[in-house]
Amino acid sequence: MYRPAPKQVLSRRAVLGGAMALPVLSSPLIAQTGTRRVLHVDSYHRGNEWNDRIAAAFVSALEAEGVEVRVLHMDTKRRSSEAEMTGAAAEAARVIADWQPDVVTVSDDNAVKYLLMPHFRDADVPFVFCGLNWDAGIYGLPYANATGMVEVSPIPQILRLLRAHAKGDRIGYLAEDTPTKRKEQAFHEKLFGVDYARTWLVSSYAGWAEAFEAAQGEVDMLMLLGVGALTDWDAPAARQLAETRTRIPTGTDFEWLMPYALLGVGKLPEEQGEWAAQAALRILDGVSPSEIPLAHNTKGQLLFNPRIARRLGIEEAPALARMVE
Repeated sequence: MYRPAPKQVLSRRAVLGGAMALPVLSSPLIAQTGTRRVLHVDSYHRGNEWNDRIAAAFVSALEAEGVEVRVLHMDTKRRSSEAEMTGAAAEAARVIADWQPDVVTVSDDNAVKYLLMPHFRDADVPFVFCGLNWDAGIYGLPYANATGMVEVSPIPQILRLLRAHAKGDRIGYLAEDTPTKRKEQAFHEKLFGVDYARTWLVSSYAGWAEAFEAAQGEVDMLMLLGVGALTDWDAPAARQLAETRTRIPTGTDFEWLMPYALLGVGKLPEEQGEWAAQAALRILDGVSPSEIPLAHNTKGQLLFNPRIARRLGIEEAPALARMVE
């Protein structure tokens, strides 16, 4: 079992600078008694659907093998200042030092950037990452002690479907204002040559609604890519807005944004959680992380919203699409 170096053993006061302690485990212990321990560190908060589904698939697979699992939420989507993210990572490092898991898994970029890279790069404790967007190389991955699954989106496929219903070539990008969404936009441009005519990065539901309305007259098709950081998100109001004001085809790569979009190619978060669980089990059986190659997600499902389609005068759904209202 991993034994941290002295510099990694952090007291609660050292982690928090003497301030009131943050809650360490924002979800309850999810465990079966056993000798093998895995800590899953989620970059975001419980209630973020994508990450919750990753964690659920991950925990289910490990519990079936009698592994003791804890889930820790860093909450860095809602608490996103540099100081807050650094502090959340330091607290997670303290939990690792105290609990001494046999494997640590991390979900999404912030846990990699603020926890794995500065605290545990090439350390003794094995890590598995998932949900890391587009490029692991920017964090110097893989490390001797870390492997994982890189998350990519089917952006070219979505745009090809949107263009069949668009009256022009201008593409808009609407998402929450977070480092992850800025990174995604950059990779859309870099990897796929997407030239966004307009970009809206918002921090509130009111900002999202205003941008959605503006997009109807300023671009010919619109990508909707994330609202999890909007703490005042109003799903009923957003649905009503989309169903009454949409004038251009809209697309997404998240199933839960389909009430507001015409179509999507939905990634499956369970693929990430199941892969991470199988990698963790291999490591528990003695395989080195360096022997497990990096992977990319490959599964997806074509989604179609007939309510938005009727609004746009579209009568026929794509072949094999699942209807989502």
